[in-house]
Formats: sequence, C-alpha cells, structure tokens
Amino acid sequence: MAADLHCHTKLSDGSVGIEDLILIAHKSGIDTIAITDHDCIAGTVRGQVIGKRYGVNVISGVELSAFDNESGKSVHIISYLADSPDRLEAICRKTSVARKRAGQIMMLKVAARFPITSEFIISHASGSTNLYKQHIMHSLMDAGYTDELFGELYRKLFSTDSENNILAPTKYPDVQTVLDEIHGAGGIAVLAHPGKFNNFDEIEKYVEMGLDGVEVWSPFNNEEQTEMLASLCKKKKLLLTGGSNFHGTYGEKTVTLGSYSTPQEHLDKLMGYKAKKKRAQRKAEKEAAAKENK
Repeated sequence: MAADLHCHTKLSDGSVGIEDLILIAHKSGIDTIAITDHDCIAGTVRGQVIGKRYGVNVISGVELSAFDNESGKSVHIISYLADSPDRLEAICRKTSVARKRAGQIMMLKVAARFPITSEFIISHASGSTNLYKQHIMHSLMDAGYTDELFGELYRKLFSTDSENNILAPTKYPDVQTVLDEIHGAGGIAVLAHPGKFNNFDEIEKYVEMGLDGVEVWSPFNNEEQTEMLASLCKKKKLLLTGGSNFHGTYGEKTVTLGSYSTPQEHLDKLMGYKAKKKRAQRKAEKEAAAKENK
C-alpha cells in the first residue's frame, strides 16, 4: 500500500490544510502519510485524530532544518515516531525565531521595492507558524508582478547568484545537534531529499553521527541517485523511506500526493525499527554480562 512519508501543510510552507491533506490521501487510496512540517510539531496530534476519522494512518513527524558547517550545505532531517515529540519543541522554537527574523527582513525589503504593504504580505501566511518565501511570492502574484511562484522573479529575489536578492541570513543548528535532539526525543532520524542540497558525499559522515535512514524515493533524487542511495542504505543497514515532499501549489516541483512513496516492506521496517534496536541492545547487554561472569 502507498505510504507518503513527506507532506507539508499550511502550518509551515504548504498550501493545504491538515484535514484537506488527509482527505486527498483518503480519496487517492493512500492509507499512510506523515505530516512533516518544517520545524513544527503542532499538526501531529490533530492529524492523527482526523486521520482516524478517514481511515488514514498519520505517522508523527517533523522536518528539522540543520546546517553542515564543514561542507557549507543545508541539511534537512526528518524525525519520525518520536516517543516524546514535546522534547523537540525547544529546537523547533529556536529555529522558528531565527526564521521569523529573516522573514521579517525579507518582507520589509519586498515592501520597500514593490508598492505592497507588510500587512498584505503577512496575510498570505495566515495559518502558518512562520513567513516563508512562498508566502512572499504569493503576495507578489496577487499584486500582479508575476504569474508563477518559482519563476524569474523568484530567482531574482531568492537566488544567491542574484545581485539584487533579498535573502537574510538564518542560523540553523548543526547536524549533530539535530540528530541528538531527535534521538533524545525517542525519534528516528532520516535524511530528507539528499538530491535537493547535494548531501550525497556527507551521508556516511552523518551515519557515524547516528543517522538512521535516508529518503531514497523523492522528486529531488533522479533515477541514478535513487539506485545509489538504495544500495548505500542496504550496505550501511539504513532505513529506506520515500515521500513526495508535497506542498500543494507551494511546491517547487509539481507532484501529487503519493507520487513518491515508501514501499510496504520499508514502511514495516520503519515501524518496527525502535523495537528491533531495543532487542539488539538487550541481547548485547546479556552477552556482555555473560562475558563478565565467566
């Protein structure tokens, strides 16, 4: 059965509300999804309640932002099935504050460059926990300055290659900190869409830090990369997951819910991962105790 383990809602930078997302999954025959809003765990409980109403299993998740200072690359790590998701609230809040500052700076720059108000821009982020680039672009679309979210105007405003960009620096936690926070909350840490930020060369380093799995099936990974990632995961005994990175109309790529998914075999491995690790730990402890008693 289809399991889309990477979905966003209006709580972050998606265009669809939680219930609508679950209804799309239900009508599409998708029986398992994970709501993985950026640095926001607010939708998990509500999603699970609504999911039960429609017969859709909603796995708890959150996509945490990180930065690899050594490689100079952004890194996104998804936490799944945390035993104590509230323990992730602090790192989510810290990142949210940093993103709010950056969003406000970008918003003021746009309001100074175009004849629109800050209030007009903010109105497009209604329901979200933050102000994202998509909200700024949506306001510019409504003001008639572009007819697409990720077109020429987006590149002028948000590309590092553009001399006239409005980007504001945002400080994100390092990868090790994010991995430690996820495991401290009893969660499973999976590297999201390595093709998006070209994180391929760093995967083995992240495995040494404690990474549990990799998002293999993603619109940001091409066919060759998908095969490479699957092979690497099997070699390193990592979990393999898949998801569409669904954002609705706010998505960088046009994808439908479930267009990239996690095969049942690997969904089962994800769901049983923590229990398997506990069994392995108990076995190792028994073996160590037996050696000491000899």
